[in-house]
Amino acid sequence: MVGGSREKASHARQAKDSTHMIEQDASTLSSLLHSRALCCREVMQAYLARIHSLNPHYNAIVNLAPDDQLLAQADQCDKELAAGHSRGWLHGIPVAIKDAADAVGFPSTKGCTLLARNMPVRDSLMTARMKAVGCIVIGKTNLPELGLGSHTFNNLFGATRNAWDDSVSAGGSSGGAAVALAQRMLPLADGSDFMGSLRNPAGWNHVFGMRPTQGRVPLGPGPDVWTDQLGTEGPMARSVRDLGRLLATQAGHDARLPLSLQSTLDWSHEEDIDPAVTLKGLKIGWLGDLDGYLAMDEGVLDVCRGALGHMEAAGAVVQDIALGTDPAALWDCWLTWRRALVGPRVDALIQLPSAREAIKPEALWEYDQSLSLTFMDFMRASQARTRYYQHMRELLSQWDVVAIPSAQVWPFAIEQRWPQQIAGRPMDTYHRWMEATLYATLAGLPAISVPAGFHANGRWPMGLQLIAAHSADALLLRVAGAYEKLREDFIALAPT
Repeated sequence: MVGGSREKASHARQAKDSTHMIEQDASTLSSLLHSRALCCREVMQAYLARIHSLNPHYNAIVNLAPDDQLLAQADQCDKELAAGHSRGWLHGIPVAIKDAADAVGFPSTKGCTLLARNMPVRDSLMTARMKAVGCIVIGKTNLPELGLGSHTFNNLFGATRNAWDDSVSAGGSSGGAAVALAQRMLPLADGSDFMGSLRNPAGWNHVFGMRPTQGRVPLGPGPDVWTDQLGTEGPMARSVRDLGRLLATQAGHDARLPLSLQSTLDWSHEEDIDPAVTLKGLKIGWLGDLDGYLAMDEGVLDVCRGALGHMEAAGAVVQDIALGTDPAALWDCWLTWRRALVGPRVDALIQLPSAREAIKPEALWEYDQSLSLTFMDFMRASQARTRYYQHMRELLSQWDVVAIPSAQVWPFAIEQRWPQQIAGRPMDTYHRWMEATLYATLAGLPAISVPAGFHANGRWPMGLQLIAAHSADALLLRVAGAYEKLREDFIALAPT
């Protein structure tokens, strides 16, 4: 009996230590590892135990590497630290790469059955940069098929469940990353964002997600480096400190991608950041639902405006503003750009045997629509996008930040493909319900989704987008960091 009691006590201590470990953000883990207060094997064991416990239900991480291989890599990282060598701030920290990016040793499936055995021969640029500062890639995170749609489900791996309510969507396309973060299966995560894919799932899972300025994080290299400039990779994290550090790791010019930004990210997280100093006099323009243009579920606007109220109380100036340009014309511009860029991606698969039967109908719709586009159509849309960028440049000379909800609806039933209507208004495409996210994307502007609040049922999170001027990524991080300090207890909430 005594021996049994000691064994139970030992298991209880180990469980408590593991729980404490996985609650830390990546920056704290990094400090503990480099001070040798923790070892890389312990961290890997804690996260693998958490993944094996929860991932079969939530389905956030796919193609997980075998435990013995990952523990061997962790042991090697421990040996290097013992010898006084560190690869970087992510030394020995487990990370899973979104299944849209290449990581050697793992299939790049993009959630498509046609790509189930697609093994890359080299890492993507982002993966290589994260590995260069020491992370251990343990697997991939789930996404919608071909990354299309903001609901993470596919025929290859199935659906990813929301971290807070397993009966509803996790969002997407970085849904697996957001759920793995929120459920403490990963300490931080990467993602990509074409139409809110870092912002919507972050908002729906109560974590931070950032779409950087276009070109800040070079995407690829892929088959086109000149025109394909709507999607971008970026960071997702449970703390703004981690968000900024991961962005700094991912960012930087690469000669293979000539439109990547030459400028560096001028930001370092300050532990003593003072919200009163950062937010005093900060001018925030609240776009809301664009004067009724955007359909919104009941409660979304109230929750997001309430989040802004915390910054207002700390000295920010928050005012309702108009977008100042025709959003319907922007939607038409967006449809043309999206079809022009998505069409060739589907075309690369369409000639494979039984491709039409295997590819999701939403992707086929994009492809079929793209076939009728003319060069004149695309150039007109490019000129419209240019006019919009110049308009936003002027708007953001008057306002430091503009704000809008990260989604127009609360998380919907996991069995649903996409919302057919919002507040009684029909949605005419599979992505119309995410229209609120295109205003940063189309202008190539940086945007952060910060946790805003919950539905009245207490189970469904919502995010607030903060959008800043081109290259003002550091400003956004400072503002988000100040907001985080104002709402520390709220931000620290975790799903049971």
